Amino acid sequence: MHIEDYAFGAMRIDGTDYTGDVLIVRGEVRSPWWRAAGGHVFAPEDLAEVIAAAPEVVVFGTGYMGLVRVRDEAVQAFERAGTRVVVARTGKAVQEFNRLVSEGREVAAAFHLTC
Repeated sequence: MHIEDYAFGAMRIDGTDYTGDVLIVRGEVRSPWWRAAGGHVFAPEDLAEVIAAAPEVVVFGTGYMGLVRVRDEAVQAFERAGTRVVVARTGKAVQEFNRLVSEGREVAAAFHLTC
């Protein structure tokens, strides 16, 4: 899996364009991705499937301007599962995701495409 492009509000993954927030888990892309906790927070209740998958690394893209917050409880849940957590603005998070995938790591991700 490779993220080919990211710009405010849009992402291209393996030739497919997405304009809603993106969740990647077990090599599957989900978009738009509905979050019960709200649009500007990543919360454990919206990440249960990813936490259960216990990937080696989870990458959070907090938006173009970095306005989305990753709740402490979410970070702690991943750490308890043995998953390393990376949090960055979506542009940098995309770079990190691609780097980790190219190294053969098992990576999950949650990307906010705007804000």
